[in-house]
Amino acid sequence: MRDPLSAIRNGEKLTFREEILLILKLSFPAILAQLSSVIMQYIDASMVGHLGAGASASIGLVSSTTWLVGGVLTAAAMGFSVCVAHRIGARDEEGARVIVKWGLVVNLFFSLIIMAVGVAVSSRLPIWMGGEEAILKDSASYFLIYAISIPAREMLLASQGMIQSSGNIRVPSILNVIMCALDVLFNSMFIPRLGVTGAALGTALSFVIVAGIMLYILLVKSPALSLVGRKGERSKSLSDFASVELPTALKIAIPVAIDNIIMGFAYVAFTRIVSPFGTVSVAANSFSITAESLCYMPGFGIGVAATTIVGQCIGARRKDLGKRLGWMSVILGMAIMGLSGALMWTFAPFMIGILSPDEEIRSLGTQILRIEAFAEPFYGASIVAAGVFRGAGETLMSSVLNLISVWAVRIPLAYFLGSHYGLKGAWVAMATELCVRGILFLVRLLLWNKKAKKAI
Repeated sequence: MRDPLSAIRNGEKLTFREEILLILKLSFPAILAQLSSVIMQYIDASMVGHLGAGASASIGLVSSTTWLVGGVLTAAAMGFSVCVAHRIGARDEEGARVIVKWGLVVNLFFSLIIMAVGVAVSSRLPIWMGGEEAILKDSASYFLIYAISIPAREMLLASQGMIQSSGNIRVPSILNVIMCALDVLFNSMFIPRLGVTGAALGTALSFVIVAGIMLYILLVKSPALSLVGRKGERSKSLSDFASVELPTALKIAIPVAIDNIIMGFAYVAFTRIVSPFGTVSVAANSFSITAESLCYMPGFGIGVAATTIVGQCIGARRKDLGKRLGWMSVILGMAIMGLSGALMWTFAPFMIGILSPDEEIRSLGTQILRIEAFAEPFYGASIVAAGVFRGAGETLMSSVLNLISVWAVRIPLAYFLGSHYGLKGAWVAMATELCVRGILFLVRLLLWNKKAKKAI
């Protein structure tokens, strides 16, 4: 049976069955990787949750900031990964390897700067977030260790994205599962002795180990992208790379970074709205976000597959095929997340119960998860559509739509409803915004398709 990605690069026509199988083939390992990441967070939260509400709240207080930083790191890695996909699609493997070499250098330098900033603000961050006195020390310790691990996290994201862009999603997925297992092992060793600090340390070590393995696969073992052992290839200096390749990567990465910063600050603002509601609400909010992520991570997995597929279609100059596969990916994402939303509504008490033995947290967490369940299909549409546009290298409008949706709908509505109905009101605002965002992305995808049709 022929390889559909090779057929795309060679200009061959795919049957409908091959298109469906290609999306499923790339989506399944990506979904597995995303789920393993969430399970890792779930286990962390469960282990810490049994230390008490204060320990859970200390992590929840800075979790929105870690998402903000993680979003920026993801954007930096993504710009080069999409460029690699375009080069692979155009059958220019040598050019892809140039991007791998200098892209890793740029990403490492960038991550060191972010690490320095994170270390510098770690002691003050929990105070800025409005945390109660009892949780400030643990919260600061958790974020400090997270900040120190930032270079390893960035190298993992960069190498993983480049491997995936070459069409190999299976190996990064397996390594993500291994990282989950390592996290469980390290946390079981460190949390009983060090509490919240142990949770941060265990997760950081698992990232360091898997980042090293991922870099080895990329630089030594990848058939298309490995740099070790190759002779006779053209050599580009950093200045040549900066003048030719870097602008293209930045054109993709900067809007994604803005997008992630917008979302990150929205999470920070949302946490700031929730924090005055008390320790139980902060813990319930943090646990519920962790529990919900089990439902929306399949959407992110399909989005990863869509980025790879559309990216290679664009590189092969087959935009018509890219838009069709993009729509098929979005429909699949909506269907799977609709199902996961129904399961979340049904099993919400169990999902929260695993994370915390506290009855107040369980009751409140169950209620807000069931509110969120109705928004999952539209959330899936926005996640996968964003992956489609990343693959096409068109990321600016996604940032604009997120800016409008989050800051014009979620934050004002959460502030208003939260002041009247507490955490439940804030989550009604979140669910409403996710539906609005999904509709905006579907409209944009429809207009993008019409524009693509005129260009063909």
